[in-house]
Amino acid sequence: MLNVDTATVEPCPRGKVKRMRDHARGGTMMQLVTVGSAAEQTGLSAKAIRLYERKGLLAEAERTEAGYRLFTPDDVAVLHFIRRAKTLDLGLDEIKDILDLQRGGEQPCQRVTAMLDTHLADLDQKLVDLRRLRDSLRNARRAAATARRHGNPAVVCQIIESAPHAPAPEPHEPRASRAPARVSRTG
Repeated sequence: MLNVDTATVEPCPRGKVKRMRDHARGGTMMQLVTVGSAAEQTGLSAKAIRLYERKGLLAEAERTEAGYRLFTPDDVAVLHFIRRAKTLDLGLDEIKDILDLQRGGEQPCQRVTAMLDTHLADLDQKLVDLRRLRDSLRNARRAAATARRHGNPAVVCQIIESAPHAPAPEPHEPRASRAPARVSRTG
């Protein structure tokens, strides 16, 4: 918690807390923001920010006496990085590895490149699997149309029973560091 002697606490709009304190680098003042404000600035949810803090991607936030989390501009920059890394389909464990390397003074560029190469290989395999699925669906649809033309009323069952018996794609093992993908139901 910040020492009251070195910090000023002021109320902000919508009941948020704005706190100014001496910046650790050079004595300049900086603004700390609440989790809601950090979420607004980064496009992340407050829940996600709390998760990133709990998992160690983000340093533990300072707290006001009322328990509000306060984030520095550096914390907000890390949150922007996390958001960009997630758009590249990097998992939280991978992002944490990158951040830990960087915090340890190392340049994580080779590690990031290797991760992206792995993601590209995974994506290529998914594309192959999706093309096979598309071909199977087209063949099943074609078989259903043929069955309907011949007066077969059991079209739905016929689609499944007459689907070509192509070899099943080999199981694709997900990386251990990634959580299962979620399917978006947006429209």
